[in-house]
Amino acid sequence: MDFSLLGPIAVTTGSAELSLGPAKRRSVLALLLLQPNTTVPLEQLIDSLWEDEPPEHARTVVQGHVSRLRATLAEGGAEAYGVELTTHGSAYLLRLPEELIDAHRFGELVTLARPEAAPADAVPLLREALGLWRGPALTGTVTSPPFAAAAHALEERRLTAVEALGRAYGALGEHEQAAAILYSAAVNHPLREGLIAGLMRALFRTGRQSDALEWFHRTRRLLSEELGVDPGERLRGAYEEILRAEAAGKVRKAAAPPSGGADASGAGSAGGARPAAEGPPSAAPGETGVPAPGGARTGAANGPGQRTGAAPRLLPRPPARFLGREHQLTTLTQVLTDRTTGESPLAVVAGPAGVGKTACAVQWAHLHAGSFPDGQLFADLRGFGEGDEAPPAEILRDFLLALGTPPERVPRSAEAASAEFRSLVAERRLLVVLDNARSSAQVRPLLPGGPHCATVVTSRSRLDGLVATDWARPVGLQALGHEEGAALLGAMLGPDRVAEDPTAARELVDLCDGLPLALRAAAAQLTARPRWRLARLAAALHDERRRLALLSAEDTGVAAALRMSVARLSADDARLLSALATTSDGHLNASAAAALAGYDQERTQDGLDRLAEMHLVDEEATDVYTISTLTQLFARDTQGESGESGEAGPSGTGGGGTKSG
Repeated sequence: MDFSLLGPIAVTTGSAELSLGPAKRRSVLALLLLQPNTTVPLEQLIDSLWEDEPPEHARTVVQGHVSRLRATLAEGGAEAYGVELTTHGSAYLLRLPEELIDAHRFGELVTLARPEAAPADAVPLLREALGLWRGPALTGTVTSPPFAAAAHALEERRLTAVEALGRAYGALGEHEQAAAILYSAAVNHPLREGLIAGLMRALFRTGRQSDALEWFHRTRRLLSEELGVDPGERLRGAYEEILRAEAAGKVRKAAAPPSGGADASGAGSAGGARPAAEGPPSAAPGETGVPAPGGARTGAANGPGQRTGAAPRLLPRPPARFLGREHQLTTLTQVLTDRTTGESPLAVVAGPAGVGKTACAVQWAHLHAGSFPDGQLFADLRGFGEGDEAPPAEILRDFLLALGTPPERVPRSAEAASAEFRSLVAERRLLVVLDNARSSAQVRPLLPGGPHCATVVTSRSRLDGLVATDWARPVGLQALGHEEGAALLGAMLGPDRVAEDPTAARELVDLCDGLPLALRAAAAQLTARPRWRLARLAAALHDERRRLALLSAEDTGVAAALRMSVARLSADDARLLSALATTSDGHLNASAAAALAGYDQERTQDGLDRLAEMHLVDEEATDVYTISTLTQLFARDTQGESGESGEAGPSGTGGGGTKSG
């Protein structure tokens, strides 16, 4: 007789499973199994079974469930296994050998495993332990807090075992196996820092250092946006360890990724879609300007800051299904490879939230990585995240570590670190990608300055200050047209599915305002519903109350992106945006905007200029402003909150401040 808690609540004898009845009866059994050979008071059972006030007949209900469980166990031959359910006054006792409970066997196996001291013995023990899991713990019980807490505790023990198995494989040098084991658990628990740190190390040791670093940046964003905290010591330690190893040239050739990213040992349920950090193997030598093993480049031949070891490659993986943007890519090539001026070229890719700025910059960086053999640096400046923007000192520390500077020699002040960075790269051919910048002031300390370096910045703001003082060349991104938008849907869904209803595809592009982020979210909805035709989703999106919700996929979506933009506005500008959202067709001039907002003409014009700089409205022609439908819908939804959104506006002085940067 076997009792299962690690998945659906079940009792099996031989190959037969006993019929346990409804959820409350299964819950009574689960609570008794969680405290085997211990008397469990009737009042504890009642408190656990009913989240709200229990009914007057609760005692009778529990007694009935216990009676039926006793009969069911007896029918299954419980006595032969030493199993007995008895009553002790107003309490119950389930007496049994504890090794009949899967959770007990799991705990014993994990305790026996010593992943660091005896990894070869630990691997089979941990695999056997994790193989006992058949799904989320305590499945089939009621959804009260006591059962939720017990399930969470069991899940924590499972994740600890997964991490231990990853360490055991790592100690044996089987890093591909370690990455496979840790992957699905990391996807399902993206805020568990120890798990992510282990996965980062495993990926790095298989040669997938770019993927490893992207897991760090992805987790750092999630920690900031969902918990408002910075990475802890374990996650940060793994990140710095990888940067130092890269700087020292300890990079092995990329190995094939785990098949499908699935957990090969059954150590946890299958994960969802692969995140950005889990892409194909790193590019082979020569494909992205990365030197082959044994032939790593050093710094410039006779320049300062020369180092040995591999060039840093901090770029995220290339964007999936990237299409179009030929004009912008050509412009970036013209700007960033121009060596005739003797200056370090600088480009600013700017556009509204969700238009694909990061994808465009990263795509160009991968295409031209070979032109920058001394390395490619990447940093998310978090200018439009829900947490604080990244301080320059933090980014400079990462850059200097990646370039081989020992941790103890990294200057503490941003000014000194900036000077050290410029000196180190003065004669190198280096590409710097600064993503998601909020202001020109945030960017300036991070500019390399050497004549052979190039920098591309992405931002929702135009960053006019960089254009004025650093001769940055603006590269604007606009929404996709019908053909490009339909092509993106075809790339995501398959061309046949789009070709069967081209009218609906055009309609979807319109309903998504041509934003790649919205179109990708729409494609995710259709991918999850393979029987839906495009017209069915288009019909659903016509409901303006549901549109923003439908154009979201987990932690990604238009509403989340717009929320981060609006959070950076002053209170006056947020109220102006809400007023503009009430216009019927999204077109108006400054006089009409002033009437809607109740502001004077000068105050309104200044506000419109700031909103246009942030790409929340578009100045289509002189004194002709447009606001996109999705921005209108978002602003209408948040009108009640707009008065609170200006506390951290770009100027810090309400609507009358200067433009950011």
